[in-house]
Amino acid sequence: MTLEQDRIKSLTFDRPEMIPVSVGILPAAWMKYREALDDLVAQHPALFGTPGEARDYDAIYVETYIEGEHVDVWGCVWSNLKTGMEAIVTGHPVPTRADVHKLQIPEKDAGFPHGFMYLRLQDLRGFEELMVDFGEEPPELQMLIDKVLAYNLRQGDLLLKALKEQGRPGSIVTFGDDLGMQQSLPISPRKWRKYLKPCFSAIYRPFRDAGYYVYMHTDGHIVEIIPDLVDCGVNVVNPQVGANGLEALARTCKGKVCVDLDLDRQMFPFATPAQIDTHVREAVEILGAPEGGLWLKAEIGEDVPLDNIAAIFDALERYRGYFS
Repeated sequence: MTLEQDRIKSLTFDRPEMIPVSVGILPAAWMKYREALDDLVAQHPALFGTPGEARDYDAIYVETYIEGEHVDVWGCVWSNLKTGMEAIVTGHPVPTRADVHKLQIPEKDAGFPHGFMYLRLQDLRGFEELMVDFGEEPPELQMLIDKVLAYNLRQGDLLLKALKEQGRPGSIVTFGDDLGMQQSLPISPRKWRKYLKPCFSAIYRPFRDAGYYVYMHTDGHIVEIIPDLVDCGVNVVNPQVGANGLEALARTCKGKVCVDLDLDRQMFPFATPAQIDTHVREAVEILGAPEGGLWLKAEIGEDVPLDNIAAIFDALERYRGYFS
């Protein structure tokens, strides 16, 4: 059975052959470890497939991973101090509420970047100003949301048209927007449901109605609104274990929505290989089931020692067959 088949079986709770697992290796890690990391990857064909062409360890495929400043279609300025790592937004083009009235929806279609709805609001206004807006609820808050949503609905129409032209019914469509912070949502669940839930529902529902599955990556503490994301049409939620907790995720998600668990990348640089193995095993025992509903994801940064990277690969390969 292919990985894609196992993913579909898992998200539909139809007894996958294996727990679907994946590894994301940041460009900075490739730049640092180079051949040594490539050797580890080659030792795990079950995770990475058979080796292909020679790898360019310095390749960058996303502009904002390059040192310097970058301006996106909305006019947000992204600043990057180190090639190989992601940039952050330091220039917010809508610093005042008066600027919201003047903001024009971009004519250029750039699809759904990471941070297309909530984070887009934050990138446009700046975190503190946006939090004041959610606290005071001026008319400009809804005006800004409406403009960002209108752009996203246009991107959704274009993406859905392209998917239909490709003839891939029943495939998984991926979105990403970080909704949480380390220990809480940035706004109350009540205000999230008032202002943002209708947006995600409007964006995702056309894909569900057309027979596609919706996957949503979202960093930070989000456990209170996971049921709302399911209401919006999410089939697979990709939460961080450290910000939400295994037990809380199990209570909220197990048997209800498929979880692509973002294993604890905050512990990866500091844990022992044995602790990493225990972490992955506990995730499988607490969240997994023979029926499915669990995927596992590990992100590898340059701060993770090679021994720990090897332990992550070994644990994913070992425990993906836990229910087989």
